[in-house]
Parts: sequence; structure tokens; C-alpha cells
Amino acid sequence: MKIALIQMESSSPEVEENVQKACRHVDAAASAGAELVVLPEFFNVPVFTLTTNKENFRLSEREAGFSIRTMAGKAREHGIYIVATIFEEAGLGLYYDTAMVIGRTGDVEGKYRKCHPAGAGTFEKFFFRPGSEFPVFRIGEWRVGINICYEWRFPEAARSLALKGAELIVMPFAASPKLKLSKALPVRAWENVLYLAACNKVGHEGEWQSGGGSLIVDPRGDVVEEASSTAEEIISAVLDRQLLFQARLENPVYRDRRPEIYSAVVADVGSFEEPS
Repeated sequence: MKIALIQMESSSPEVEENVQKACRHVDAAASAGAELVVLPEFFNVPVFTLTTNKENFRLSEREAGFSIRTMAGKAREHGIYIVATIFEEAGLGLYYDTAMVIGRTGDVEGKYRKCHPAGAGTFEKFFFRPGSEFPVFRIGEWRVGINICYEWRFPEAARSLALKGAELIVMPFAASPKLKLSKALPVRAWENVLYLAACNKVGHEGEWQSGGGSLIVDPRGDVVEEASSTAEEIISAVLDRQLLFQARLENPVYRDRRPEIYSAVVADVGSFEEPS
């Protein structure tokens, strides 16, 4: 399967303008043979979580809103899968940071709601309710999980997906230049022996700057493709199942795991014990 990541800036205050830009990038990716196209976190709006301005709730959309409806049309037009992340209004007073998995027929085949809204340097927790599960989706012949942005800091999130059978983890980002994706993420792919695809925003959106550096990492932890830190661009790679199988033979972590002795990993923080 060929995957394409669309590294883009969403600086316009007009949702339609950002979505139409994304459409042009999707067209280009599909024309180059992409079967799965990934958009960055909040591709349709500028980053809005730097303040607790309640007016920003107007940026939320329902699943059937303009942004996902338009992306669904592109998925159907090209016969591809698209992962598109929006500020979702799930119901009256219920808001999530949600990645929609759109199938080849234009149907939303599933969604992942970010389980770890960020609480340092941003007000995501003011806007978003946390999700509560890590679903794995079937995309073509691949089993695909999703983590969103800040969740890279939680190895448990990626491992949960891996233990559910994920062979690829897609990570939409809206991360600053301070986060060097090429330093932070290859180990996540290597330790879980799977592909990882991190799609970041780039450029300035008001007071926020995104750092680009989108990348695709293989199951051996090698960076296959990496975008610049300054420009809009599309990067792509063909995922190789044989390489995945070989990497898991070389690195048999799933054979050697000892889950019966890992209780501390899921212990409440309040149960930490002082060393004797």
C-alpha cells in the first residue's frame, strides 16, 4: 500500500479555503498513486487552542459537516482512504479531537478520539473531552491505529495499538519546531515493530508555528521519508509487508513480553511507592 502524508499550513480563517487547499494536495497525492492519504491535525482550521476563547467552539464540526463531507467526496472520487482530523462536535456540549477514517466509497468507516488532550502550553483540555479507547481499523490489507500529536509522549498508547494488531500507526500532528519528530518517533516504530507515519502541520497560523518534519518510519526504526521543516509538501512511501514480517522475526518482542510483571505500567499515579 502506498501512503502519502500531506504537510500543509492552514492559516486562513476561512474553513473552505483550508479545505480546498487540502483537496488540491489530495488530488496530487492520488495522482501519484497514493492509496491512503493522511492530513495533519486540524487541517481545516488554524491552531486555536492557545487561549480559552469560547468563540473558538464555532470551529467545531459534526461528522457530516463541510470538511469531512468534502474529504469524503475526494475519497470517493479517487477510490482512496483518507484520515482527516477535525475539532468534532459529537453532541451538544461534547467536543473531541477526532481523526476520521474515510473509506474508498466516501463513508466514514471509523473514528479515533484523542485520549490524551495536551495540558502544557495549550488549552486542549478546555476544548476537548478525552476519548477512551484505541481502535484498530482495516485499511486495505493493513491493520491501522491512530495516535494524535501529544500522544507520542505515551508509549502505552502505541503499545496498546500494537497489541491489538496494528501494523501501521498514523499520527496527525500540529506540533511546534521544538519537537524533532525524527528524533522522537523512530524508536516508537522500532520498539513496536511496525510502520509509523507522522503528518505535521507547517508554517505560521497566527501566533502558532508548526515545525513540519513529517516522516515515515519502517519497522526497523529507519526513516524512509522525511519532509522539510519549512515548506508544504507531500511525502510518500510504499509499505512492504515482507519487511514487516522479517522485522518481527528479527525483533521478537511479542514473544518475549512478560505482561504478568508489568502491573506498575497501569497503576494509578497515586500508588507510587517510595524506594526502600
